[in-house]
Amino acid sequence: MTGVPASAAGGTGRRPAPGTKLGTAAVNQASLWNIANILTMIRLVLVPGFVMLLLADGGYDPVWRAWAWAAFAVAMITDIFDGHLARTYNLVTDFGKIADPIADKAIMGSALICLSWLGDLPWWVTGVILGRELGITLMRFWVIRYGVIPASRGGKLKTLAQGTAVGMYVLALTGPLATLRFWVMAVAVVLTVVTGLDYIRQAVGMRRAGLAAERASK
Repeated sequence: MTGVPASAAGGTGRRPAPGTKLGTAAVNQASLWNIANILTMIRLVLVPGFVMLLLADGGYDPVWRAWAWAAFAVAMITDIFDGHLARTYNLVTDFGKIADPIADKAIMGSALICLSWLGDLPWWVTGVILGRELGITLMRFWVIRYGVIPASRGGKLKTLAQGTAVGMYVLALTGPLATLRFWVMAVAVVLTVVTGLDYIRQAVGMRRAGLAAERASK
C-alpha cells in the first residue's frame, strides 16, 4: 500500500514512466538504501570497532594499532566516496544529510579522545579540533536561514591534514616518522583554527547581509 490513488499515476496503478515529470520526481527521490548511505552506515559501524582495536591490550600493541589504523583508513575512504556518489548520482537523502556529518565527527572525535586518553596526543589538541567542529556546527544552524557556506579549499585541506595526522598517531610510529607526525598534526591544528576563523567571518557577514535584506524588504 502506497497511499497514492491510481489516478495520480495516470489511472493505471503502474509506476510513472521515467520520462514524465512525475517519473523524474520519483527517480530523483533517492532510496534510503543507496550506495552512498550504505557507506555512511559502514562508517558509523566502524566507530566502535575502531575504538576496540585501538584500545585492545592496553592500547600499545603495534599489531592492534595497525588494525585500528586500517579501520580508520576505511572510514576516511568511505567519507570521500559517499559524498561524491551522493552528489554525482543524485543520491542525497535526509538521512545522509544528518548521518554523514555525525559519522565524520564520530570517527574523528573517538580517535582524538582515545589518543589523548592513551597519552599519545595532548588534550589541548583534541579540545581545539573538537571545539572547532562543534562551534562550526552550531554556527551552521545560526545562519542556515540566510544560506549555506560552501566548503572551501582550506576546509578540504584541513580535513586531509587532520585525517593524515590522526592516522599517523594511531600507528605505533617511532624515530623520524614519530617526529614527522608531530609536524603534520601541527599543520592540521593551524588549518583547523584558520579555517574556523574564516568560517566565522563568512557566517557573520552572511547573517548581516540577510538581516539587512529583511529590513529593506519591510
